[in-house]
Order: sequence, then C-alpha cells, then structure tokens
Amino acid sequence: MKNLLIKNAKIIATMDGKGYSSTGRELHNSSIYCEDGIITKIFNDETLSIDPDLIIDASNHVIIPGLINTHHHLFQTLTKAVSLAQNASLFDWLKTLYPIWSNITPEDLKSAVKIGLSELILSGCTTSTDHLYIYPNGVQIEDEIEVANEIGIRFHPTRGSMSIGESNGGLPPDNLVENENKILKDSMRIIERWHDPEHNSMINVSLAPCSPFSVSKNLMIETAKLARNYNVGLHTHLAENIDDLKYSQEMFGLTPGQYVEELGWLGKDVWHAHCVKLSDNEIDLFSKSKTGISHCPCSNMRLGSGIIPLSKMLDKNISIGLGVDGSASNDSGNLLNEARMSLYLQRVQNGGNTLNARNALWLATAGGAKTLNRNDIGSIKIGKSADFAIYDLSSLSLSGAVDDPIASLVFCGPLNTKWTICNGRIISESNNITNLELSKTIEIHNILSKNLLNK
Repeated sequence: MKNLLIKNAKIIATMDGKGYSSTGRELHNSSIYCEDGIITKIFNDETLSIDPDLIIDASNHVIIPGLINTHHHLFQTLTKAVSLAQNASLFDWLKTLYPIWSNITPEDLKSAVKIGLSELILSGCTTSTDHLYIYPNGVQIEDEIEVANEIGIRFHPTRGSMSIGESNGGLPPDNLVENENKILKDSMRIIERWHDPEHNSMINVSLAPCSPFSVSKNLMIETAKLARNYNVGLHTHLAENIDDLKYSQEMFGLTPGQYVEELGWLGKDVWHAHCVKLSDNEIDLFSKSKTGISHCPCSNMRLGSGIIPLSKMLDKNISIGLGVDGSASNDSGNLLNEARMSLYLQRVQNGGNTLNARNALWLATAGGAKTLNRNDIGSIKIGKSADFAIYDLSSLSLSGAVDDPIASLVFCGPLNTKWTICNGRIISESNNITNLELSKTIEIHNILSKNLLNK
C-alpha cells in the first residue's frame, strides 16, 4: 500500500474531541502523513524528513474525517422519485414499491450499489452501512460486498430479513419474505465468511431483521442471540412514524421501545434507524442501555414521518450517527446534506441556538463511528484509519465563505469533495470515482432502472 502525504491544508477539523458539544482540534496550515492506511504523523513542520509515494497539495482546502453513513438501502437507487410513491407516507410507500423491488436481479443490485456508493463517496463518505432486506431472484449480500471492494469504500453490510408476509399480518408481500431457519443459517454463513473485527477493517457485518412489522418476535430474539454469539452488531427500523407506533401498540400491546426491550434489542451493540416517535421514557431507556440511533432527516421529511427530538437525545448522551436512508425515500446520497438538514430541523423545532454546524459535522463523522462501535474511524488522529474528505475552498459553492470554512461545509452546498480518501487511497477525485467509469455506469443503471419499472 502506498504511503500518502496530504500537505499544507488550510484547515483540518479533526473531530477528535469528547463529543458533539466539544468537537476537537482545528489545525491550520498543517499536513497529514499516512502509512499502510493509518495516520502516523500530523504536523506543520515542512522540514520533517519523509518520503511519500503520493503527495496531495491541500493548499486552500479544508479536511474533515471521512463521513460515515449509518443507514441505507442501496437497492433503492433503482427506483428514485417513482411517481406513484412520491406523495405517500411510509406504509403506502412500501406497498407501492414492494412489487417493483420483487423483480430486482443480481445485475440490478450491483448497478444500484455502484450508483449509491458513488453518490456517497463524492459527498465525502468513506464508510457506509447497507440494510439489504430483500433477496429475490438469486440476490445475495455478496453482490454488494463485491462492488464495495471494487470501489474501495469501507463497508458495513447488514444481513436484513423479512419473514412475515401479508397473509400472516405483515406488511410485505409473501413473495418477498424468507423462511426464518434459512435467514439464520445464511446470517451465520455471511458472518463467518466476511466479518472482519480487526482495527482498520474494510468489511464489518451486522444482522438486521427489517422491522417489527415484517419479522416475527422469534426471529428478532434468535437473531440477537446469534449476533451476540459472534460479537457482531444489530440493526433494525424503529418508531419511524405514527403508523409504526400504532402497529406496535395494536399488535404487541407495547410501544416500540418497550417491544425492543422485551426482545433484548437494547445495548451498545444495537443501533436503530429513525426513532422519530420515541417517548421521553424510551429516550431514557436508550440512554441507560447505550443503544444507538441512525438519524435520517431527509427521508423523514420526504415521507412526512416527523422530526426526531435530536437535541433531547444528544443531551442524554445517546450515540447518534447520520444516515441517508434508501434512495427511494431520500432520492439523494449526500451526507453533508443530511448534516445540514439535521441542523435546520432542530432549529425549526427548538430555536436558533440548539445545534451548530460543528455539532452536525460531528454527527456525520465521530458520531457515526460511535454508533457503529468503531474506534478507528470518524476522527483525524494518529493511529486512526486514513479516511478523509477534502473540499476545495475555491469552489463556486464556497465563494464568499471565507470567515468560517468548516461551518461553510454545512451551511453552503450541498458540496462534493475534491478528493475522497479511504484507507489511505484516493477513491474519488474531481467528481470522478477512481475505480469506475462513472458515465458508463450511469448509462447502464438508467437502462436497468427503466427495464425494472417496465416489468
């Protein structure tokens, strides 16, 4: 692996502080040296004797840690802005799109992953989860892992699942659900084949039954047992909107928070997506149990799900990262835009002094790392992974933003990077993905998307 020198950065936001309210050092006119994908030196002494294989001149650029996406459904990049689902709330939106998704093939999925990860990378993302919960027509999680490895992004695939179809009171159609024994057996296979728990890991597997309205209580319990036996993470959707809340109360006689407590789905190894409708008591429960949350502001707005009580949760020291969510409920994959919307929504809800831009960037970096239980990413510090998002301060979107370049990343834009670097390697430069011919990839993807919709 090449050794990398990033020199003369105008400003580096390290995000190496204690938390969202104390985000860490901001270094001026400094350089970063990386060996074998690890940060080994941070300095401003140009006389330091080093011999890098690759040099990036970051003069007039701002550097932040690589952004971390804690919730996504990459297959949905095939069905952006589908007209019949544009004005639907969550349950109707799902019922509209399930029949389309049932025709997805491995070729379709690989294309979707290429497009979805490319969008994320261009915004500065270097680590992404994905929640794949449908497996029609021979689709496997390996289809995603293959593409992530090809592109060079740090990847957290979660083996999703649905086992309760419409005929048994669930939301998904019967042809998209799986046998529970098969789900558990395949989950074991994927962990044993792909999970890497080591420092600087590029592939980190978690288990993720889709939601309380698409799997059985037994599957939730057995999945948790399996995950803890292998020491991997647990992930699902929870308390996303008012219909989700009503379903839980009608079917289980419990609130969503009470239900996951009964199932054993609380703890540092668990992070739930959305959590828009958690009560104060449930927020306290998450805080005491150190359970994490993926906040997906754009998707929650798009589906009319509501505004998460983010400030209240942060004040309770809950681990919170940001997620773009699926590209059929967000229709975009820009993580800086999620940081921006998380800030703006809290100001709408609580007033102008609730959060600031640095708090929002912390959620997109160190907050995401904490949510995913990783101590090697999310900040710029010696010994951490060499993952960086580098933005050009001379770009059109940042013209006039000379007073506070770090805050401008949130308030201006949404932006793309000049360079996105993962594991010490350039994975995008000047709006191009290093290991993909992006224009050809887009052309193929549009053909596959059209064919899928025509089916």
